[in-house]
Order: sequence, then C-alpha cells, then structure tokens
Amino acid sequence: MSSIEASKHPARLQKVLGPIQLWAIAVGLVISGEYFGWSYGWNTAGTLGFLIATVLVATMYTTFIFSFTELSTAIPHAGGPFAYARRAFGPSGGFVAGFATLVEFVFAPPAIALAIGAYLNVQFPGINPKWFALGAYVIFIGLNWIGVRIAATFELFVTVLAILELLVFMGVVTPGWSMAHFVANGWAGGDVLNGAAISGIFASIPFAIWFFLAIEGAAMAAEEARDPHRTIPLAYTTGILTLVVLAFGVMIFAGGVGDWRKLSNINDPLPQAMKTVVGENSGWLHMLVWIGLFGLIASFHGIIMGYSRQIFALARAGYLPATFAALSPRFNTPHRALVAGGVIGVAAIFSDEWVQFGGQTLTANIVTMAVLGAIVMYLISMAALFKLRRAEPGLERTYKAPFYPWFPAIALGLGVVCLGAMVWFNGMLTLLFLVLMALAYGYFRLTAEQRRTAAPDEMLSTTV
Repeated sequence: MSSIEASKHPARLQKVLGPIQLWAIAVGLVISGEYFGWSYGWNTAGTLGFLIATVLVATMYTTFIFSFTELSTAIPHAGGPFAYARRAFGPSGGFVAGFATLVEFVFAPPAIALAIGAYLNVQFPGINPKWFALGAYVIFIGLNWIGVRIAATFELFVTVLAILELLVFMGVVTPGWSMAHFVANGWAGGDVLNGAAISGIFASIPFAIWFFLAIEGAAMAAEEARDPHRTIPLAYTTGILTLVVLAFGVMIFAGGVGDWRKLSNINDPLPQAMKTVVGENSGWLHMLVWIGLFGLIASFHGIIMGYSRQIFALARAGYLPATFAALSPRFNTPHRALVAGGVIGVAAIFSDEWVQFGGQTLTANIVTMAVLGAIVMYLISMAALFKLRRAEPGLERTYKAPFYPWFPAIALGLGVVCLGAMVWFNGMLTLLFLVLMALAYGYFRLTAEQRRTAAPDEMLSTTV
C-alpha cells in the first residue's frame, strides 16, 4: 500500500475482545515465566537472595501496572507504550519506546520457543530441541494469522490449563518440601548475607523480572477490545494479582524439594523438581511435562500477538516500512508483521554457536536482552504518565493510577535500580542493545518523510 493510500485508508483492527479474553492475554503473556527462566536467578543469588530480588521486582510491577493502566485506558492504541511516549514526548520519545518494546517482544519468543523444545526433548530425546522451537513458530504464527478471535479463545484455554497445572505442581511436591532445603546455601551458595550475596541479588534481577515480563503487552490488544475503558483495568488488576501469587508459590515450592542448585541453570526446573519428589516414572511428572507445555505455549502465542501489533502500529505510524502495516485481506490480521518477528526469532534460535556472552546460556542471554528492553520501556512509560498528567489534564481518564504520584514514582525509582543493576552485570549485552538502538535511530532519522505521510492518528497527537 502506498503512503497516499494509507493516509486515505488507515488500517483498522477488529474490536472483538471481552474482559475475560483480555485477562487471559495479560496472564498468558507472562505465565511461561513461572515455568522456566526464573531459576537462573538462583544461580547468582541463591534461594533467599532471589526471594529478596523477587519481592523488589513484584513491588515494581504492581505499582507499574496500576499506573500503566491509566495510560492504556486513556490511549487505547495498538502501539501501547509507543503511543503513550509518542503523545507525551513527540517522535523521538515514540522511537525510544517503540524500539525498547520491539526488543522485549521480539527477543522473548525465541527464549520461550527454546524452553518448549527443552520440555519436548524430555519426551523425545532424539530430536534437536531447536526443531521443536522452529515448529512452534510456524504453528503459532499461523494461528495468529487466521484471526484474533480464534487466537484469543485459544489463549484463554491454554492459560487456564497452565494455571491449573502450576497449582497441581505445588500440591504434588508439597509432601517433599522442607524449609531446610529452601534455606540451605540460600545466600548465593552460602549461609550468610555478605557482599557476594548482595551482589548476587542485584545480578539476579533480570530473572525475577522474567516472572512478570510482558504483562504490559495486553495494552497492544486495546484496539481490539470491545470496551477498553472497562476491560483493560479489569484485565490488568486481576492479572497482576494472579501472577504475583503464582510466582511466589512456584519459586518457594520448587526451592524446597531438594538441592535447588541442581535446578539453577536449566530450562525445565519444574519437571526436575517434581522428579525429586515422585520419581522419573511417575504419571504426575509426565502430566507436568505435557500440560506444562501449555504455560509456555500461552506466553509464546500471546507474545507473538504482541510483537505483531507493535510492528503493525510502528509501521502504520511511519516508524517502520509501510508494508508491515498491511492486514491480511481474508483475516484482517497483521500477517506481514507476524512473519517479520518470526524471522528474527528463528535467526536467534539457530545462532547460539556464535552468539555467546558472559558464559551464560543462549536462553539466559535472550531473557536478559528482552528484560533490558522492557525496563527502558517501563521508565519512559512512567515518565509519559507524569508528562501527560501535566500537559493534558483534560484527557479523558476513566481509570486513574491509585496513590498518584507515589505508585508511578515507586515504579520509576525501582525501574532505575533494576536498569542500573542490569547494565552493571551485563555490560556486553548492554553494549549490543545500544548498538542496535543506534542503528535503529539512524533509520529513524532517515525516514522523517515516511512518518510525515503516514495515516493521521489522533491518539498519537503530541503535546510538545
């Protein structure tokens, strides 16, 4: 579609999502974080140190979501954080938020796909997990392609199953749980809280964030919600409470069933924890492996939906080539955006032979890169909330952040702490992030005309 045609006929998404479906998207986007990824935090902080890191991060996310909901209801745009920053800070602010969100949502799916491969490899050890990961991309890009109503219904189904499975996990391992196991060597492999343990707490922050990463992606479905002013607050407030309970439950129960150090550097900590209690031939274990896949699938499927909407919104606004703003003629879904994110994810999956940083596994590095993008986006989103409160007091806000300005200030302050810790402990990945941002900014500067001729969008009108 040419820019002239786009300006006359801006692409529109269908409004088909209700509150339960949006809740499922919010929780489903995140719930794989309860199944894998977080246990790498034990590797640096130990169980007790990581518990402190998780309390810190859970506080940040709770205050963030209650504040972020004000933005997503006042500006229900498929671009989510990009739209809020664009409206508050102009084109450059939109660029920073859009780039950071893309990094988060494009880098998270390959990590989840690798975890899906690891879970299936338990049942089919003769097949390379990467082929399972590739198959997951093909299947769920296809499912998102054929319609958001079908995709959202599937997301609800797998999210509910994933939650039930986590509750079953906690119940099955309870007989083998003990506080002695949980606290043993709990301070970064030692028994005392010292400088090394404190350093480990800060180093583990990215993996505590993984418990909650991407919940904000439900905002990218705002254009497809039937009544965003009502459904988004319901989805977010119930969603964050659901995830906080599950995160602490899974971490505490898994850490107390044996030597937690055996779970601290693997992609499938829950099956391995359950194996300690019920044995490797138990039907419970096989059920966890198979049904546990639903948790990974829920997040994988939901984040694919999220990155496609972000690419679509950026392209529609002229930040990316207009071809990615095209909608499928038959299904009215952003099919080219779906494929574009998939190509990047598959490339990441098959590049681990030459992409290695700091002695960490590929999955750990991808998790950290996604988290780095997320934190930058959280900071600019909270800054946008403060700016819009001052610059647009008349903006319709059917939901207002509670305890303003304290909640967004707490989220902003803890976000700065998390960003500082991530930069300190992940210098090479931070450098890679900055290099990618510099390249993207070069493209941004060269394509001003592309944005000028993009379809007009009242929700992106800037206040500066």
